[in-house]
Amino acid sequence: MPVTSADTDAVATITQSITVVRSQRVLLDADLAALYGVATKALNQAVKRNSARFPADFLLRLTAAEVSAMNRSQFVTGSQKHRDPRHAPLAFTEHGALMAATVLNSPRAVDAIRNLMSEPSSKRRGIGFTADLEP
Repeated sequence: MPVTSADTDAVATITQSITVVRSQRVLLDADLAALYGVATKALNQAVKRNSARFPADFLLRLTAAEVSAMNRSQFVTGSQKHRDPRHAPLAFTEHGALMAATVLNSPRAVDAIRNLMSEPSSKRRGIGFTADLEP
């Protein structure tokens, strides 16, 4: 299947959204929800309803210190995504992001799973989850 500019844009968006938390590459809940075309609240509710599908190595809940550090980061300066202190954001590892797509009822999530399952793992490495972390 030929690579389109939309595919390239999607990979670029995902790659820019990946951040490192506790030495793991993760996507934050707001970024993952946008990728799958659902509200962050809907994503978090689906995860909560299906908590047995999300072991600790799939999903992290950020601490207040981690949220504060992200909001001060040069990469998310001015971000208003995590200003509500009552609900710390969730951070999804690669496996957690894939599992989230399976519990969401959105066309984009279904397409994402279908596309990822049909891609060889060597091509998925280009997205950025599986690249080596800098020491």
